Amino acid sequence: MAIRSVEAIPLTHTLQDGRSFGGTRGMTDSRSTTLVRIETDDGTVGWGEAFASPRAVAALVEDVFADAVVGLSPSAAESLAERVYTGDIGGYHVGRQAFTQCALTGVETAMWDVRGKQVGEPVHTLLSGQTTDSVVPYASTMYITEWDQDPAEPMEEAKSEGFTAAKIKIGRNLEDDYRRVSVAREILGDDAHLMVDYNGNYTPRQAIKSIQALSEFDLTWVEEPVPPENVSGYREIKRHVDVPLAAGEAHFGRFDFKELIDERLVDIIQPNLGQCGGFSEARFLAKLAATENVLVRPHVWNSGVGTAAALQFAASLPDYPHAPDMAPEPLLFEFDRSENPLRQDILETPFDIDDGILSVPQKPGLGISVDEDRLEEYRI
Repeated sequence: MAIRSVEAIPLTHTLQDGRSFGGTRGMTDSRSTTLVRIETDDGTVGWGEAFASPRAVAALVEDVFADAVVGLSPSAAESLAERVYTGDIGGYHVGRQAFTQCALTGVETAMWDVRGKQVGEPVHTLLSGQTTDSVVPYASTMYITEWDQDPAEPMEEAKSEGFTAAKIKIGRNLEDDYRRVSVAREILGDDAHLMVDYNGNYTPRQAIKSIQALSEFDLTWVEEPVPPENVSGYREIKRHVDVPLAAGEAHFGRFDFKELIDERLVDIIQPNLGQCGGFSEARFLAKLAATENVLVRPHVWNSGVGTAAALQFAASLPDYPHAPDMAPEPLLFEFDRSENPLRQDILETPFDIDDGILSVPQKPGLGISVDEDRLEEYRI
């Protein structure tokens, strides 16, 4: 079986006027991504997601990656990242850059989807040899909104949907941080996992002051308190707070993550399966993190395809250092609750929460079926 064609499909959905939302780094008035569709000579179709500016990354997929992988076996996904880093694909000078890593991820993930369909196994079993039935989803919610939404509303909605954990946006100022976290904790309850995301909007000093002020709320982790490039800032925060730090959604490829892990700048890395380099690279990152006892919890703000990829990756993660079935905390999985039809409308069977649990697809590959007719409604 060889790859016959590679197609990039840029997608977007425009929000209604007045309904922009986001975090401290700005708000968005649309949801966009690029899907990668690979087809083999026997008609098997694989899907991946390149989570970046749609037109730009779509051009990169078709101009650079398509020629490089057409004619290859899907098993060549294992070496695709190395070919990018060495410059065999795309040229030596751009292999580590964000758009190249996103394009690589979309193509490589689609190749793994085909591999799973070839052998009749879900990707998480191919990656790890284990079978995982479910994870505990946390609601990614309480966004900063253009319409100044009462922060209690999305949290009440998440609780009514069965979520037992949540991550919220903070980082505008100390008073607002305290108010939003207080509301979330009151609604979720004292025993629920609660995480906060600053989106890198603070200086180290501001972040330390905020995190210390929130200590009474027993936060599970603090995400991106300073910008991703502020390595010394993470180091300074670690010296002054006793709350786990997490980062990774704005990091690309193994070299970015290796610095986070080697220097113990964070306690949790968060690769995104739309931009981290693909499944092989994500598996490498997970093993690298395990050597330093750093947790891995994927960042997920993707379409239904990227969500499926992240879920398959999460299901493959090792228990180390815990013995099987002896982990003191659940495997938490990000589940975005903002408006995004690219997440649910393009799948024939959308993901759903059942009594606080998210099932891991057990069908071959990513375990999903893409509704290609619905894709056309959002194609750019």
